Amino acid sequence: QVQLVESGGGLAQAGGSLRLSCAASGTIFSINAMNWYRQAPGKARELVAGITRGGSTNYADSVKGRFAISRDNAKNTVYLQMNSLKPDDTAVYYCNVEDSGELGYPIGYVYWGQGTQVTVSS
Repeated sequence: QVQLVESGGGLAQAGGSLRLSCAASGTIFSINAMNWYRQAPGKARELVAGITRGGSTNYADSVKGRFAISRDNAKNTVYLQMNSLKPDDTAVYYCNVEDSGELGYPIGYVYWGQGTQVTVSS
């Protein structure tokens, strides 16, 4: 089993920046995609950004040009650099990791972090 530990959440002013980290540990076979989701009260969980093992990225339209996802494969860690923060970025952010498992499937196992609160004040 893989454990994900998130850090870097907290309070920020509108226009400010935060950097989230998510480190995976445990029985890792091969991590494929790593993603960040977020969920605000009363709203559905949404994909914020994703990155493949090869470095291809995708972003929600609402964060394009402001957020940047990156990863360090040697450390099994994914980052989310959040710039030009807005009050509507306020949410709990969840790290998501897709592992190949024993048979090497693109998605063998899926793991979730515990969530980290990001609050942006106006």
